[in-house]
Amino acid sequence: MKQEQEFKYCPRCGSANFIQKSKKEYLCESCKFNFFTNSAAAVAAIIKDKEGRIMLTKRAYNPWKGKLDLPGGFVDPDESAETALKRELKEELGVEIVSYKYICSFPNVYPYSGINVKTTDLGFLVEIEGIEKIHCEDDVAGVVWKKPNEIDVDEIPSISIKNFVLKCRELFNE
Repeated sequence: MKQEQEFKYCPRCGSANFIQKSKKEYLCESCKFNFFTNSAAAVAAIIKDKEGRIMLTKRAYNPWKGKLDLPGGFVDPDESAETALKRELKEELGVEIVSYKYICSFPNVYPYSGINVKTTDLGFLVEIEGIEKIHCEDDVAGVVWKKPNEIDVDEIPSISIKNFVLKCRELFNE
């Protein structure tokens, strides 16, 4: 079964003769524009408390409104992953980062405005200035704290976030 083509029109000339040649390559048969899709970068923060629980956020908006997530978001153009991590935690939780350590990355698909955006999500183990200072803002409706082995990954719609939780079980020996 052939995957439905994500893009229908050439971004250069607007022609509908925009043919998907491979998983990531498109060719406009009208103007010969060759277009490659690439992965967007995103960051996710794993924040652990003294009891060994990690913080999950509840999404305030679609996609996946009300579902579990980790704090984080897209890396803006001309921004490093580390800068994005700091910005996102300030925007979403109102906190400053004390330290961070890169853990791993996973591919993901983020549905947005009818398009499946392919992402590469970078996970960081993060220490913040004070858990008591968390103030939900931006696209975070709330937070919950759970030990990694107590988290039902079926409550998490994002593939990469599920994988980060599973990685936490491994990292924290749970």
